[in-house]
Amino acid sequence: MKPDYKNWVPLGMLQGMFGGVAVLLLLSGLAFLPPSSGARSVLAGILLGTTVLLFLFSCWMLFLYRAFSYTGRMQISRRIINGVADCVHIPDGGAGLDVGCGSGALTIACAKRNPRATMTGVDYWGKTYASFSKMLCESNAFLENTPNVVFQQGDARHLSFPDETFDLVTSNYVYHDIYGADRQDLVLETLRTLKKGGTFVIHDFMPRWIYGDLEDFAQRLRDMGYREVRIVDTANGKFITRREAVLLFLTHSTLLTGTK
Repeated sequence: MKPDYKNWVPLGMLQGMFGGVAVLLLLSGLAFLPPSSGARSVLAGILLGTTVLLFLFSCWMLFLYRAFSYTGRMQISRRIINGVADCVHIPDGGAGLDVGCGSGALTIACAKRNPRATMTGVDYWGKTYASFSKMLCESNAFLENTPNVVFQQGDARHLSFPDETFDLVTSNYVYHDIYGADRQDLVLETLRTLKKGGTFVIHDFMPRWIYGDLEDFAQRLRDMGYREVRIVDTANGKFITRREAVLLFLTHSTLLTGTK
């Protein structure tokens, strides 16, 4: 049995969308049947136009589903997770935190690379991505033979851990998806739990309109005493190619790293 890291594009949603296309196509056909009238012709045109738009959007979502599949040809998610995990280093006997762990993929990947450390994954399961759960994470950890992980419910806006708990904090494509919150404040809340001398590896979609000025934020961290703060573009071949980033609207994928 293999681990199941799911897909951020739910299969049920895809099936529902293509089912909607079929229903709209049938209704469009019925609207074109005689007896015809001006009102029915307008209705048929609207239905047909809606059908075409829904079909095109469904095809686009199908492309995304295949691109992010862990077992598909492109395996974008697997490559990004492995890329982030390769940047994670935890001292023997240390502890790491993965904020927004989802299906546990990054937590487990970090645990496998740091077998003498422990990893904790936290997530607000069941809200945005209903297919992700603590049970799924624990199942994946068991199948990956990573006993040095633990998962628990959590909120990135108010983490339940005391200050300076972890030697490493990480996250992957999480904060940009938390609406109504300042993304820089979310990062600072995560860094609050980092020990002095610990490292952070934060990967996210970080355009200015979501994160503000990253250079200013990096300087703010330096002024607070953080060292070796770096901003790395991961959509230029580091994790994914520029072409893939453009196709998937991930051109602002960025890695924020440093030491406390």
